Amino acid sequence: MLLAAGLGTRLRPLTDDRPKALVEVRGKALIDHMLDRLVEVGVTRAVVNVHAFASQLEAHLKKRTDVEILISDERAGLLETGGAVKKARALLGEAPIWVANCDYVWIESGAAALRDLADAWDPTVMDACLIVVPKERTLGFDTPGDFFIDSEGFLIHRGDAQVAPLHCFGIEILNPQRAYEQASEAFSLSRVWMALAKERRLRGCLAEGLWMQIGDPSALDAAGARLAAIA
Repeated sequence: MLLAAGLGTRLRPLTDDRPKALVEVRGKALIDHMLDRLVEVGVTRAVVNVHAFASQLEAHLKKRTDVEILISDERAGLLETGGAVKKARALLGEAPIWVANCDYVWIESGAAALRDLADAWDPTVMDACLIVVPKERTLGFDTPGDFFIDSEGFLIHRGDAQVAPLHCFGIEILNPQRAYEQASEAFSLSRVWMALAKERRLRGCLAEGLWMQIGDPSALDAAGARLAAIA
């Protein structure tokens, strides 16, 4: 499940005439950065939700021949991340799925992060496994951190703590039943994560490399510069 329906208001004026997923970093649309990573680890079919400039995004995705694209239409109203997964149930099926936002690019260091995430997945002890990165290896964040991780790899949310050492990157393997069972139509996946953390069913996969969130034009420029430096 590729989450691509966000309005991208912080990226204006770049999103005045296109969806955030089609904003380019180093000449490549954000959604293609993420799809390329997923294809590298064997993904052959992706469900993409669409909202603003939906027809534009659909037309762009039809150009890809390396992965089957299915569209989950949210033109009628945004459902947030969890609601998007729930709405797409008929397309996603019942088995564990990848879920990824289109807000991120990263520079690998060592093993491929998504391969490590796939290797870490164990449905007997977890219902979600999230990519998490130490704050010192991130760019584009203005938050105090999301999670702590314990010696067994379980994630604990920051809660009332002023800071936490790890940022969550909205890339995970998820048992989608935990989203499907929610009563609300529109809700964030963070609601699911909080419940799983209390049940000790939320694990983290510590990723190597430099991870960048594309939240605003300055973050976009910074990410482009970092990618240019390794080109």
